[in-house]
Amino acid sequence: MEKRGYVYIMASKRNGTLYLGVTSDLVRRVFQHRKGDIDGFMKKYGCKTLVWYAVFDRIDDAIRREKQMKEWRRAWKLRAIEEMNPGWDDLFESICS
Repeated sequence: MEKRGYVYIMASKRNGTLYLGVTSDLVRRVFQHRKGDIDGFMKKYGCKTLVWYAVFDRIDDAIRREKQMKEWRRAWKLRAIEEMNPGWDDLFESICS
């Protein structure tokens, strides 16, 4: 059975720096980002707020979608966030239950 996949966007603040990623374990991955366990872009820019995510039945579909979204203009990513999460709330607690 294939693993489920997630594409997600982390933000430093509302309309701030965005990080787009893919994972097979969204709770674990977001927790790592929030703790600052991951060196590089995320740590440097303080993208610790989960503001958007999408669930895929197969990890390869999630990877394909992430690659598409990395080509998107910033405005398109902001629109996706606003449609799902107009208050730019941290969605971490909602994925933990």
